[in-house]
Amino acid sequence: MEKKTPLYACHERAGGKMVPFAGYLLPVQYKTGVIAEHMAVRTACGLFDVSHMGEVILKGADALHNLQKLLTNDMSGMAIGRVRYSPMCNEEGGVVDDLIAYKIAEDCYLIVVNAANREKDVAWMRDHLEGDVSLTDISDGIAQLALQGPRAQEILEKLTDETNIPKKYYSFVREASVGGIACLISRTGYTGEDGFELYCACEDAERLWNLLLEAGAQDGLIPCGLGARDTLRLEAAMPLYGHEMNDAITPLETGLGMFVKQQKEEPFIGREAILRKGEPAIARVGLKMTGRGIAREHCAVYRDGEKIGETTSGTHCPYLGQAVAMALVAITNEAPGTAVEVDVRGRRIAAEVVPLPFYKRSPKA
Repeated sequence: MEKKTPLYACHERAGGKMVPFAGYLLPVQYKTGVIAEHMAVRTACGLFDVSHMGEVILKGADALHNLQKLLTNDMSGMAIGRVRYSPMCNEEGGVVDDLIAYKIAEDCYLIVVNAANREKDVAWMRDHLEGDVSLTDISDGIAQLALQGPRAQEILEKLTDETNIPKKYYSFVREASVGGIACLISRTGYTGEDGFELYCACEDAERLWNLLLEAGAQDGLIPCGLGARDTLRLEAAMPLYGHEMNDAITPLETGLGMFVKQQKEEPFIGREAILRKGEPAIARVGLKMTGRGIAREHCAVYRDGEKIGETTSGTHCPYLGQAVAMALVAITNEAPGTAVEVDVRGRRIAAEVVPLPFYKRSPKA
């Protein structure tokens, strides 16, 4: 039976269409619809309930040592108040999950994992801990709200002091107050826009949700569901676990090589397997559909009649007004401009390899 987040009643009152996702009942969209929600995030602001995500505290004198072993990215040298993204690999070099780590103190990290992988991740990490370290799953006591879009900061400024708003991307303020509610405010997100993720106690979630919507009403802020979250991340070419990566695909094979630090002092789990594989034989590419049709996941991709790979995600992107997809293909086909065909329900549709991301927000002036 699916769980309900602390904001379930808010979604029902707002007319959210509730669907099962990662063990929870969450809104896939509201009455406004996916396109309007997507466009709100690109042009104004959207508010998402992401309380289904998992949160874990890693604490102890050997916390950093364990992070270095578990994660492919290099966590040394990270300052308190900063955030770092990393894949976490198995012994064969496949991805157990991708996650973000917050440095709370020299001996303490908050790790945020994908909802569907929470139990798997916690078990994996516990099985590989060593030394003076403890791992505590705090997910059930934490709510997470994502305020995303170009007007996110001006909305947040109505409810909190400027000193509580993190200035840099991938940084956070641990002990902030938003409308009198204790929050951790993080300048992170999964939409390709500037924005924030706010963590609070479950009992404060509904009040925080309502405060944010009220503060942003004049700025175009609307609640957004899973549908827009997916189209936004795809438009920004952000990988999703279970689509662009899984237990059999290495980070290098799905374009995450910049987050794999093979030369760091403490080797990570999976390093030797990745080295043995050598240069990747496949690559994650962007596809622009030039024929009529929308590719979804698991569509075969062909070049000159030969199958070269498969789509991992695909949709029609509202802001771009274009049907696009990401695909894993043989690396000899990764050059932009390569003409391919995508099999959509037995019909081969023309497409072209294009650079990723499909959409990138303009830097602030």
